[in-house]
Amino acid sequence: MRAYYADHFVLPLPQGHRFPMQKYAMLRERLVAQMPGIEMHEALPVSANELKLVHTPAYIDAVFNGTLSATAQREIGFPWSPGMAERACRSVGGTVLAARAALNGGWIATNLAGGTHHSHPGHGSGFCVFNDVAVAARLMQHEFAMQHLQYPKRVLQVAVIDLDVHQGDGTAHIFTNDNSVFTLSLHGAKNFPVHKKISDCDIELPDGCQDKDYLQALEQGLTSLEKRFCPDLIFYLAGADPHEDDRLGRLSVSDAGMQSRDRRVFEWAFQRQVPLVMTMAGGYGRDIESTLRVQFTTYRVALEYWQRWRALCRTI
Repeated sequence: MRAYYADHFVLPLPQGHRFPMQKYAMLRERLVAQMPGIEMHEALPVSANELKLVHTPAYIDAVFNGTLSATAQREIGFPWSPGMAERACRSVGGTVLAARAALNGGWIATNLAGGTHHSHPGHGSGFCVFNDVAVAARLMQHEFAMQHLQYPKRVLQVAVIDLDVHQGDGTAHIFTNDNSVFTLSLHGAKNFPVHKKISDCDIELPDGCQDKDYLQALEQGLTSLEKRFCPDLIFYLAGADPHEDDRLGRLSVSDAGMQSRDRRVFEWAFQRQVPLVMTMAGGYGRDIESTLRVQFTTYRVALEYWQRWRALCRTI
C-alpha cells in the first residue's frame, strides 16, 4: 500500500505553537518500523497551474512570494516562511499522487498529511494553506477527461467523506452546486468554524458525543451518500480529533469507536470496489501519543483492507 510523506519539509513554528508538527515524522517512523506492508514515497510538490484548478492566482502568488498579509497569516494560523509554502505544496502533492495511485490499480493509497479542508479558493484558514482534496479531485477529473475524450459527458464522480471533527467548510464551499462531487461531513456542531458552509450532507454532533451516537451518525451519512451518489473515487479525511483525548475535538469517541469508524468506511468502499484516498487531517491530543495511537490504528485498518483487496484480485 502506497503512502506519501513530506514531514522532512518542516514548517518552522514559534515556541509554544499549538500545532503538533512533530506528529507527522513520528507517525511515519512508527509505520516504517512496524508495518512493512506500507510502501513510503516522498510527496512531490504541485505546480501553480495545478493549484489554479481551485485557488485564485492572487492567493497562490501571495503564498509563493511571501506577500500574505498579517491578517491572512493569522487566519491560516501559521507565519509565512519559504518552508511553509514548500510544505503546503507537498501536502497537496501527496494527495494528488495518492489519488493517481488509487485510480491506477492501487485501490487504497494514502497521504501522511493532507486533509486541509478549511482552505478556500482565495484564502487559507485553520492550519490549512491549500485545499489538497479539492485540488486532487479537480486534477483527477481533468486527467480522467483527457483519457476518455470519446465520452465528453462522462465526469469522474468524487465523494469526500470528511470525518475530521471540524466541518470541511472550504471543501463544501468549493464544490457548492457541483453535481460531480458529493461532500459528506460529520462534525461538532459547536466547534470551529463558527460559520459553517453547506455540504451535500452535513451531520452535526453535540459536545461529548460518544461511540454509539457517533457511529449511528456515520451510518446515516453513508446511507445518504449511497442513496444520492455513485462515486468513482473516495477521499477519506480520517481525522483523529473526534477522539476523547483530543484537546480541540470536544467529542468523546473512544479508541474502539475510532477503529470502528475507520473499519466502516473501508468496508463501505471495499464492498463497492471504489478506489479510496486517505488523508490524515486533524489530531491534537492532549498527549501526542494518543493521536499517534489513533492514526496508527487507522493505518492498520487501511492496510488490512488493502491486503483483502489484493487477495481478491488474485482470485479473479
